[in-house]
Amino acid sequence: MERLILDNDIKLICKKTENTPRIALTCFVDIKEKENTPGVYVMLNRLFTQGTKTRTAEQIAYEIEKNALDIYSEMKSDYWKFSLLCLKEDFETAVELLSDMMQNSTLETFNKELEKLRGETIASLDSPTVKARDEFVRNLYQNHQYGHSGILILENIENITKEDVSKAYEDIFKPAQKVFSVVGDIAKEEAKAILEKYFANLQSKEEEPKHVKVELNGRKVVKIPKKDANQAQIYQGWFVPGLKSKDSAAISVLNTILGSSGLSSRLFLELRDKKGLAYTVRSIYTKLRQIGDFRVYIATEPKNIKVSLEGFKIEIDRLKCELVSEKELYDAKNNIIGKVEFLTETNLQKAGTMAAYEIEGLGFDYLSKWLEDIKKVSAQDVMDVANRYLNENYVLTILAPQEAMKEI
Repeated sequence: MERLILDNDIKLICKKTENTPRIALTCFVDIKEKENTPGVYVMLNRLFTQGTKTRTAEQIAYEIEKNALDIYSEMKSDYWKFSLLCLKEDFETAVELLSDMMQNSTLETFNKELEKLRGETIASLDSPTVKARDEFVRNLYQNHQYGHSGILILENIENITKEDVSKAYEDIFKPAQKVFSVVGDIAKEEAKAILEKYFANLQSKEEEPKHVKVELNGRKVVKIPKKDANQAQIYQGWFVPGLKSKDSAAISVLNTILGSSGLSSRLFLELRDKKGLAYTVRSIYTKLRQIGDFRVYIATEPKNIKVSLEGFKIEIDRLKCELVSEKELYDAKNNIIGKVEFLTETNLQKAGTMAAYEIEGLGFDYLSKWLEDIKKVSAQDVMDVANRYLNENYVLTILAPQEAMKEI
């Protein structure tokens, strides 16, 4: 792995993987500006493949299919990610197409995409699981961009204009900090030359993020009545520090032990296997730039809401009061290391990981350093973070029939 600098001062991370047939490229575009109207950034992402000044959406689709390219983008809370996968002989052709799409979008299908967004969001929120999760995120990250959920987008969709999206594209995306990464059987000099040829006009400006403080003081219970719900959907979550926290490794190990390691996790063994409470039960650790969250989730029969919440408390209290065994600690660390190896096998996975950490200021090689931190986590570290963060300040979201929530 090596960091290069393009002529326009944009960082390029290169890793040569010989004898691999396809080359992966990612470009991460930093998002520092707050989204004033929920849904503007989602619309910007949706319009990415819908035509440029020289290509229609149909022409773009034809070129992608003709050359067997994979080109797509994802809008996250802190960045906009572009991904490209192609054969080595098609790399320059693919980069030229991606460059045109990124720099010359016309946003011409705005009205059509806005209606599609409305319809797809309404359809997704018909799912009880999605609606419960959406409400949880909205209430946890209230008044923060991280809380711009599907519900908030629907509430504000009439206020989204093409001018808003165009302004975001011109004022936020074009000058924003950018990081490229290329992984595959290609020399770094060749990759650099091709990117400089097609992205010469691209700007990249590093800025400090504008932090918006979010905090919880006490418990917040959100009840979502759904008369015909066959399952109760329950989320309980706490704030934890963001991506750069020194506690990240210990929280990850705690998460693995409690509920993210599937059949061997405590929540699965105690609440599903032994007590038969759950259809699905797990814990989730989300690390974002400004802050993160730790949540537990269960889908259970509505009559089991109270006992499920008690089960959460019992297992969390165990982590606070009892040191985990050396075997459990060892297994959790190996589980994390194994998952990281699995999730960074392909060229595209490698490219995405390196660019993501580079744009966060952690360095493209951060993952290897983080894994060393994982190996150093002690049973006392796990107990300490459980006591520090899994406290009485949380959001509890329950979707169930009204009568099932009377005691909550």
